[in-house]
This record gives sequence, C-alpha cells and structure tokens, in this order.
Amino acid sequence: MKKEFAHDNRNVVVVIGSGAGGGTLSNELAQKGVDVICLEAGTRLDYRTDFENNEWGMFSKEAWLEPRTTSGTWEVARDFPGLPAWICKTVGGSTLHWAGASLRFQPHELKAKTTYGDIAGANLLDWPITIEDLAPYYTKAEDKMGVTRTHDIPGLPGNNNFKVMQAGAQKVGYKNVHTGRMAINSQPRDGRAACQQTGFCFQGCRYGAKWSTLYSEIPKAEQTGHFELRPSSHVQIITHDAKGNVDGVLYVDANGQQQHQKARVVCVAGNSIESPRILLNSATSMFPEGLANSSGQVGRNYMRHVTGSVYAEFENPVHMYRGTTMAGIITDESRHDPSRGFVGGFEMETLSLGLPFMAAFLKPGAWGKDFAENMEGYEKMAGMWIVGEDMPRESNRITLNSDVKDSFGLPVPNVHFDDHPNDVAMRNYAYKKGGEVYNAVGAVKVHNVVPYPSTHNLGTNRMSSKAQEGVVNQWGQTHDIKNLFISDGSQFTTGASENPTLTIVALAIRQADFIAESLNQRTL
Repeated sequence: MKKEFAHDNRNVVVVIGSGAGGGTLSNELAQKGVDVICLEAGTRLDYRTDFENNEWGMFSKEAWLEPRTTSGTWEVARDFPGLPAWICKTVGGSTLHWAGASLRFQPHELKAKTTYGDIAGANLLDWPITIEDLAPYYTKAEDKMGVTRTHDIPGLPGNNNFKVMQAGAQKVGYKNVHTGRMAINSQPRDGRAACQQTGFCFQGCRYGAKWSTLYSEIPKAEQTGHFELRPSSHVQIITHDAKGNVDGVLYVDANGQQQHQKARVVCVAGNSIESPRILLNSATSMFPEGLANSSGQVGRNYMRHVTGSVYAEFENPVHMYRGTTMAGIITDESRHDPSRGFVGGFEMETLSLGLPFMAAFLKPGAWGKDFAENMEGYEKMAGMWIVGEDMPRESNRITLNSDVKDSFGLPVPNVHFDDHPNDVAMRNYAYKKGGEVYNAVGAVKVHNVVPYPSTHNLGTNRMSSKAQEGVVNQWGQTHDIKNLFISDGSQFTTGASENPTLTIVALAIRQADFIAESLNQRTL
C-alpha cells in the first residue's frame, strides 16, 4: 500500500538512511502504527534484475562515491585516499554489501573500560547497557534475519575455502570452528529462497537468500500503510525550532529540488561517516558546534575494527570463490587474554575476493613479475579476514573539510585514523596465527594483506551514561535534543570483535519500542 505524506506533516518520524539501522527501525515503527518517512540518498535496485555475480559491476551500482578526504597514518589513507570506507548509496545501504556474519557481543565487550582498565591513548568507556538488556533483542533480530544456528535453523554447508581453514584450525588446536552464524538462508524462510552457493555474493544476493532491508524490512513497512520511502533524497541538514527541538529535514529530492520535510522525531542512520557529518553541517547560532554536540564528541572515537587478511597459496586448486563468501569462522581468539600482548580479541573468517579486487587489495600498487605470479596462483588460494576490536580514540574522527564541497555545496567529511598500538599488536598476532592455520595444511606461500576500505565503520556518535562523555543515551536518544536519535553503528561505544550488523538491528528494534512508547505517552 503506497503511502505519501505531505511535506508539512509535523506528525511523522523521519528516518535518514535505509540500511541495517534505518531500514529496520522504519519497519518496526510502521508495524506499530507510527507514520514514517525514510529518506535514502541512493536509488532503489531490484535484486532480481539489477544484481549480478560480478563484484566490480555491483561496486559501481552500489558504492557511495561522493568525494571524501582522508588523513592519518593508516594504510587506507596511503592506498585509497578517496575511498576511506566501502559503504553503499542505495536502498538497503550496506545490507547489500555485507557478508551476512551475525554474531552477538560477548558480555565483557560492553564493559571495556571496566574489563581492560586504563589504556594509554584510548578513550575507553563502558556501554550504558548490558548483555542482559540486549539479549531479548538479539533473539528478535536473529529470528527476523534468519540467522543460522539460531531458532533451529541449520548452518550453511562448508565450501572449499572453509574446509581448508577448518583442517588447518584443527591441526593447530582451535576448537570453535564452523560455518558461522549467518543471516543467509540455509533453507527457504520468510518468503526468501535458500542460498544457491553460487559465489561472488558479497555485493548482493541475486536470490534474496541473504537478509537485506531492501527486500525484507522495506517491503514489509510499505505494506502497513504507515511508511513512505523516498529514494534519491540526499539530506543536507536537520532543522530545529526556537526551543532547540528538531522540526524537520532539508534534503534534495530526485529531481534536484530542495525540500523541507517537517517531523515530530528525526532518526539519523547514515553510517559513522555521514551521520556525524549531517549533525556537524546542521550547526546554527543555537548549536554552533553542530547538533547534539555539547560534549564535543560528535565525530570522535571513529572505529573500523582491526582488520587485515591472510591469503595462502597451495599446490592444488582451492577455488575459494565458489560458495558462500564468509561461511566459515574461528572464534577461539575472540576472548580477552592480555597475555597475548593486547586487550580484546579477534575473529578469523573465511573470505574470497574476485580477481579485480584481489588485484587491487593483495598488494596495493604492486606490479611486475611477482605480482603476476601471485595473480596466476589465484585459483590455488584460500583466504581469511581478521576482525578484531580496535581502540576508540578521540583523535580518530570525522570532521568537515570546508576546502572540498559536494555537489550541493556542503563541506565533505574528512576521515582521520591512526592505529592504536593495541591495534597493531593484535593485527600482527592475528597474521601470525592465520599463517599457522594455513601452513599446518601445506601452504606454499602466505600473503599478509593490509587493511582495505572496510564497511565496519563504528562510533562517532557514541552511547554514554553521562552527557559529557558521548552523544546519545542507552536508547540512542541524543543527550541534547530529546526528539533526535541516532540509529546506526555510529552509536557504538566500543567496537567489540564481532561483525556489527546483528547488534545494529537489535538496537534498532529496541529503539523502536522506546520511540513508539514515548510517542504514545506524548513524551516526544
């Protein structure tokens, strides 16, 4: 049931972004009878006709390619200065470009400051919520997304890439190795097909087996009659009234016309780069440092996980690209064990890249005989991705670069990042352990691959119990403005070692309960 709301309708909730946070929140609110407008900067693709098993082709259809600038000592600033993050500008956001790994945080990861103590150069803080607060919402999120190994859903089969990793893991003594908890149907469920194991699915599933808000949450919201999706709507700023409450969103529509949508509540779910950018660009005389920024924490504490990859070449073909991209995980190292030389932990997850991206990422800028030999060994490679908890730092942040403007004349975000020594120690240890896994089963060559543009962008509008230490409270409600919410991974206080999407979805379900009840009680 297609619904259209008037621009002067002051009773709607406006959600900015349609990904894991925004798309889920929109549907949850609409199901409760709340009128919602979702503004999405990108276009709406059809997974049945627009998706293809071609990573490069899908990258050009999905990626957010507006100008950004980069600074800091991280490898991405050196190798990909114009692409500090690999996120999507399309309906469904980065739930199109994600592997599907859906893991719960561990209890200690929500209490990083208490657990790890004072770490020099890190801005650690405990979350204002506990694992007990999140547990029922994790259960709802797992059911919504169809996460394997939960709700009696069987795990996915293991492809060759997994079998190589599993064999090596068992030889070196790891115990917790399986095909993962994945939001990818191992059997038909919720009107979506089962995984067909065709490979090259990282940038989108042609069968709808991998959960995405594009073809799950958004269509369900539309059926309620309480929801309107406006694709190709690029948000510029959030506006507020004389009392300091937000009252609408200024955006450019699909026809290039500037529009002002009135709102009772605004929820920002534009990812950890665009969300703080919107708040900072919305500065006024009442909020000279940007909206919700009395603490000075908007844009700070940017995290992207400790990442890196290990690829190994073997004597015989592996064909790692066949089958599900990331259905394989070793979780033994995700524990907190400072005796390893760092706090926090990391996962090792199977990963394969197509030839174009392998050529770009294996050794950025490489050329010549060695590079050609490495590419010739592609079919004999197995690969894994390292995902670990990085340290929040105030100096790792999103700021506005007024020297570079976007097509609408607004300053673009600058992404600054420097590795913390704990990040470096963890990555080096993980490289060593990944190499041990592959060497145990006869690898003839091992490649340690530096981090490349990642979709795990976290922090920058973090949760805190005290207003001066963060941007939002335990509900994602900004400390400064009661009817302004953050609804994406930018509200993460710390990053944990797990892939973040399941937690983003769980928080969105929880936030929807709070917003709907507050609207009913007229406290919003």
